Amino acid sequence: MLNLLVTFGEDSAYTAYVVLRTIAIVAMFLAALVAIILVLLQESNSEGIQGITGSSETFFGKNKGKSIESKLKKWSWICLGVLAFLAIAFYIVVIALGTN
Repeated sequence: MLNLLVTFGEDSAYTAYVVLRTIAIVAMFLAALVAIILVLLQESNSEGIQGITGSSETFFGKNKGKSIESKLKKWSWICLGVLAFLAIAFYIVVIALGTN
């Protein structure tokens, strides 16, 4: 963030680099925050003592594709994929355009 306060003349390429880098960092932060929230909202997969006695079929067990848990899991994977893509793109941009 200190780079935003220090200007090195009217170099538009450097300004674009700083703006893109800042946008990428903010987007990665938001994607990580959303992914953390989505994972925390999901229920645990461990069945505890019920795993010994057997499984019971419930409405949500039969229709798992339409349940809230499956939607949370799907959006968690999407959010983590976006985070991975942004991290790789950020690394490439930092290596290609500058060393800061």
